[in-house]
Formats: sequence, structure tokens, C-alpha cells
Amino acid sequence: MLALRMYVEGNSQRAIARILKISQQSVANWINAYVDKLQPAEQPKKMNVAELDELYTFVGDKKTGSIS
Repeated sequence: MLALRMYVEGNSQRAIARILKISQQSVANWINAYVDKLQPAEQPKKMNVAELDELYTFVGDKKTGSIS
């Protein structure tokens, strides 16, 4: 459970293995075994809102001046 908590907190599998002094494959096996037990997340039937970030405005041609 400690390895799983560390993984959820953002530690890499390699870092977890190094800290706990176990193999990277053991960490990967534990994570995969836990994920297999999880129930699939429910998908929304209909999307009401879509969020776009500021990069959306630059799709297509970006009008910029050329540097001479």
C-alpha cells in the first residue's frame, strides 16, 4: 500500500523501487494488480460543457510579424 500511495503522489516506479529497496518489476506488478481490482469509471451520457484553453485560439494560421 505504501508503494501505491507513493505512486499516486507522483513518485516514479523507479524512485519507489529505489526508496523501498525492491525491484521495479515488483512495483509495476503491485500497481497493475491494484488497477485490475478497480471498477471502471462511469462515463457521462451527455456532455454539457466543454473547456478550451488559450492555445485553442492559435489553431490554424497564427498571424505574427516576421523578424528581419
